[in-house]
Amino acid sequence: MNYEFNWSMLLEEPYIDWIKEGLLNTVQLSLMAWFIALTIGILIGSIRMMKSPVLRFIGTFYVEIFRNIPLLVQLFIWFFVFPLLLPDDLMRAWNSLDGVPFLTALIGLSLFTAARVAEQIRSGITSIPKGQFNAAFSTGLNTFQTYRFIVIPYAFRIMIPAISSEFLTIFKNSALTLTIGVAEITAAATYIESDTFRGIEAYSVASLSYMFTTASVVIFMTWLENFLRIPGLIGKK
Repeated sequence: MNYEFNWSMLLEEPYIDWIKEGLLNTVQLSLMAWFIALTIGILIGSIRMMKSPVLRFIGTFYVEIFRNIPLLVQLFIWFFVFPLLLPDDLMRAWNSLDGVPFLTALIGLSLFTAARVAEQIRSGITSIPKGQFNAAFSTGLNTFQTYRFIVIPYAFRIMIPAISSEFLTIFKNSALTLTIGVAEITAAATYIESDTFRGIEAYSVASLSYMFTTASVVIFMTWLENFLRIPGLIGKK
């Protein structure tokens, strides 16, 4: 092997700054997109279980649209097509905003992941015995209160492993946002490689960043699952 490693160059300027900025953007984008996706996913997943055909249609339409179009295509649509559909004044205002690539990536990642989360929420709700709903209604709770205070907290405990998997997915999917100009950690590695021709060192940093972050999430969510476990409901058989 004739390749000579030079790991110290990653600590030099401007490469260390690119790495810091990329990692910060990756974490910020993933956390913000996850919060939005979880909120929308809970809403869409819940209305898909309602008795109203209109609400169920809306929820199903959303899931089928955003889940079945590849994320990369959706990012391109939001970045290249969406501004063209706006009125001229709004298009100019949108293009004048700071961080348009970041905002576009946030919208694309959030809506795409929300469709996946909605399916996890729906599966969690369907796993809850009907008696829980009847018991909630018998106490005088309406449908919204039943879902807010009984069903969602109950189902969330069941869905923690699946929800954890979706967060890991959104974190790794953030790498696709480099295609629309977001300076996340994979983009930083690409910049370093193109400037130094040291792809092993550059992409090793990106890989280790993903591995460390995802491992931290797994450890935290495992602790959370054990902390919120309902004795007799979720446990090893």
